[in-house]
Amino acid sequence: MGTFLEAAERNQNKPPIGIRFLECIKKKRLSYKTHQAIVLIVTFLAYTSYHAARKTTSIVKSTLDPESSEVGLKFVPWRITYSSEPAEIKSLSWKLGDGWAPFNTSDGTALLGELDLAFLAIYALGMYFSGHLGDRINLRIFLTIGMVGTGIFTSLFGVGFWANVHNFYYYLMVQMLAGLFQSTGWPSVVAVVGNWFGKKKRGLIMGIWNAHTSVGNISGSLIAAAMLSYGWGWSFVLPGLLITFFGLLVFALLPVSPEAVGADKDEDELDSPSKAGEGVTEPLLASVSDVKQEAVGFIEAWKIPGVAPFALCLFFAKLVAYTFLYWLPFYISHTAIDGKYLSDGTAGNLSTLFDVGGVVGGILAGHISDRLDARAITAASFMYCSIPALFFYRSYGHLSLGVNIGFMLLTGMLVNGPYALITTAVSADLGTHSSLKGNSRALATVTAIIDGTGSVGAAIGPLLTGYISAKSWSAVFTMLMAAALVAGLLLTRLVVAEVAAKIAESRSQGSPTSKAQAAAFDV
Repeated sequence: MGTFLEAAERNQNKPPIGIRFLECIKKKRLSYKTHQAIVLIVTFLAYTSYHAARKTTSIVKSTLDPESSEVGLKFVPWRITYSSEPAEIKSLSWKLGDGWAPFNTSDGTALLGELDLAFLAIYALGMYFSGHLGDRINLRIFLTIGMVGTGIFTSLFGVGFWANVHNFYYYLMVQMLAGLFQSTGWPSVVAVVGNWFGKKKRGLIMGIWNAHTSVGNISGSLIAAAMLSYGWGWSFVLPGLLITFFGLLVFALLPVSPEAVGADKDEDELDSPSKAGEGVTEPLLASVSDVKQEAVGFIEAWKIPGVAPFALCLFFAKLVAYTFLYWLPFYISHTAIDGKYLSDGTAGNLSTLFDVGGVVGGILAGHISDRLDARAITAASFMYCSIPALFFYRSYGHLSLGVNIGFMLLTGMLVNGPYALITTAVSADLGTHSSLKGNSRALATVTAIIDGTGSVGAAIGPLLTGYISAKSWSAVFTMLMAAALVAGLLLTRLVVAEVAAKIAESRSQGSPTSKAQAAAFDV
């Protein structure tokens, strides 16, 4: 193991083959800005493919379990004023039309919930180890292994279709292994992006970049829904091949850090303390090349101010977001909208609008937090506003397709906004906290702690939904609204601190003494 780590450490300072190829063609070294563009594009495509592979299960659920009980799926007795085909005889997108054992039984919904739990529990557990490893070995190699492994096990789930596998434990084990390899993704891509971009406009940049989550969900939904007509196995195999391809692209092109490719620091981007005339004493990501930085320990990372509250907040925020990720297509297909039930494929396509709202929410939250310089206030405000949005979507989404779409977009924006902010800009901010004294080798660990804790909530939400929805979808939405409330309350102390800081800053700026001091400092 020691030999492997040493070899990885040596390779850390060797540019990827794709970078060397591009420099050979251009006959000069790539600029810092070019490297940044490559990092954003490659990591965007990488995590898009992660989410595309992750989303397929939610689309295929109704195909595997077409006879799910509609108890609790209907809101009130008002709507059954028309003739509608029962769920048992609704035509499915694939030719067999009778589900897939063992998921087409009376407890099929619970079994699908257990698959979600297995995937997300291993994903959350693996996240902590992935962050720990990510700060210690070559992130490019680590990410490549994770993506190829994810591709293999995602495809193996689909292989069960052609191999005629009906053993629940086969699908359970495949999902668990897929979750383990999926856990390598997020700490790695956030650490790489954090290595290349400083705190200036980080919220906006990462808010736009974080659209990969929603783009991945949308593309995964569309691919999976389109492939259902050829057999549900293709809905897993195609995303599996896609993430494998992008994994190879990561291996060929991704520069892990400026030091890895010998790029000169961009002082404007990194807010470098070396700029003349600036009294900055806290370098964000600038590392001292002649001092070997030690990776921050797991317990030490938990003690960084702000890590625990944001991690716990994300627990409840991801509980809400992932319940929608895994169950929204199922909910739509089993809910009469304007007196009609939508097909599985149509429901899957419609559910992508939740992620369209999520793209807007992520960008908006990042921009607002940059302008206010208040991450906690922004995240908490979004979580509180998501509560009425969830209520209105459940209460009035059935009235018409237009109303459903409108509230779905609003809910996606408010739910995914703080989720995106915390997992990107906040994680990068805390991974470069002043208490680390400029040590950049905490990014993956801090990111893993925050997102790993959130992923525990992501595992619990879909699991509880699998059981609760069999009795009442109204109870599911009550659970989601309660989770959103708790998520906001967990940031109360940080919100109060940010408000106090804003008040103190406002008073100091209005003070003649402070203005004189500022003028003297400028001179």
